[in-house]
Amino acid sequence: MTRSDHPIGLSVRGATKVYPGTLALDKVDFDVRMGAVNVLVGENGAGKSTLMKTIAGVEQLTQGQIIRNGVPVDFATTRDAERHGIGIVFQELNLFPNMTVAENIFITREKTRFGVDIVSDMQRAEVRRMMERLEHDIDPDTQVGDLRIGQQQIVEIAKALSQDAEILIMDEPTSALSASEVEILFRVIADLKRQGVGIVYISHRLEELIRIGDYITVLRDGRITGTRPMEGVDVAWIVRNMIGSASKDFAKAEEHAFGDEILRTESVSLPSKSGGLAVDNVSVSLRAGEIVGIYGLMGAGRSELFECIIGRHPHSTGKVYLDGADISDRDVAGRIRRGIALIPEDRKAEGLIQILSIRENMSLSSLNAFTRLFDLDLKGESRRVLDFVRRLTIKIASPENPVSSLSGGNQQKVVIGKALMTEPKVLLMDEPSRGVDVGAKAEIFRTMRQLAADGLGILFVTSDLEEVMALSDRIVVMSNGRITGEFDRPDASEEAIVACSAVGHEPDVHLEENVA
Repeated sequence: MTRSDHPIGLSVRGATKVYPGTLALDKVDFDVRMGAVNVLVGENGAGKSTLMKTIAGVEQLTQGQIIRNGVPVDFATTRDAERHGIGIVFQELNLFPNMTVAENIFITREKTRFGVDIVSDMQRAEVRRMMERLEHDIDPDTQVGDLRIGQQQIVEIAKALSQDAEILIMDEPTSALSASEVEILFRVIADLKRQGVGIVYISHRLEELIRIGDYITVLRDGRITGTRPMEGVDVAWIVRNMIGSASKDFAKAEEHAFGDEILRTESVSLPSKSGGLAVDNVSVSLRAGEIVGIYGLMGAGRSELFECIIGRHPHSTGKVYLDGADISDRDVAGRIRRGIALIPEDRKAEGLIQILSIRENMSLSSLNAFTRLFDLDLKGESRRVLDFVRRLTIKIASPENPVSSLSGGNQQKVVIGKALMTEPKVLLMDEPSRGVDVGAKAEIFRTMRQLAADGLGILFVTSDLEEVMALSDRIVVMSNGRITGEFDRPDASEEAIVACSAVGHEPDVHLEENVA
């Protein structure tokens, strides 16, 4: 199709957004074409989410204009944007954990009888239809807090679809989805395009942008650096416009000797809320200076294993050893003091306190290091925080700004800094690059390699094959709560890893031969 086949449904002209100490958008022009996927890409902090929030009525422009169907509009609230047919799937999940799936999807838009009584049966039936469309069997009456983060992402997408929006903004919709769930979402997007819906799609997974995009716009430091139809665009073009070069370096390993075993789990098991075992008799080891990647699809039990290692589930069984000492009877605080740190998958809910400053968030787990009798050494705390801000290249105007003012990728770096400030011996990293752009990802991975070279043991979870192959000294594959494969890096192949991740509880002779 040509551009004339995709009429412009919304335009932004001269968009400028100023926060205290930060120019987030600088005279940005952006068009949303209908019946097409309009890709928006850029590094963390480039201004993508800010631009989308102004279109969705969450934020208001300092200067500039939004034009809808040729008419200037002013979106003072999200309701104003919704009335003009604009819906958004936020990068950071915007759900109430103590409410059901159906209640979350229809909140403020409840289906009522005569405007008085909420017709719950009608809402549940509509949710079932949406879940069938999204090819998921999520009960409408399940509390959202009981769902894994990937399932919560599906609920967020269903919530946006329920609005029948003419323009649908998707900000990192696949960041917590498995490969099969991404394919389902792409089928839904293709269906929406056929219906004439204009889709704005933001993602750091560059290959998927090329696959589904019709038009692409690149932001860097709040300015447009490239915009064109997707034909002829490749990853090198995108990265060059994002960061000024075509490099996509995942920090290949520098060879160094591993130390003694630093962490070992023996027969760790955790009952699942839905019956059976979320973690089923898992034994894994980690040496000082080693990076072990755990790969698996959603529901494989990877995150639950990390929660057992950090001591979050006292009812789990099995043993956890650190430096040869049994620490199974220690709680979370005790295991952190012993030298284990966890970077959780959901940074917003489990890694940060949004109302606190960047400094307060980063030092939260290591306050004892700055305690002087009844006072805190605030100068020492600030020096230490700024040191990690520099080491992790976190883009901030001031460490006293609220952490909620940062982009998603920079918030992720704050969580990593918070863990490193505890001076751990073992670092557990659950999807460390989720929602992180290609430049920040390379920085995080280089940091991981340097930490390993300094003797830190790193156990990390990822659903990205490229990452697990590039970073790991050893790869462990999980499926249905069990370890189904283990490979030294030279012996690993993407085909073997994927095959192991699809294994159920029944052993597969051929796979066992591959692992051996």
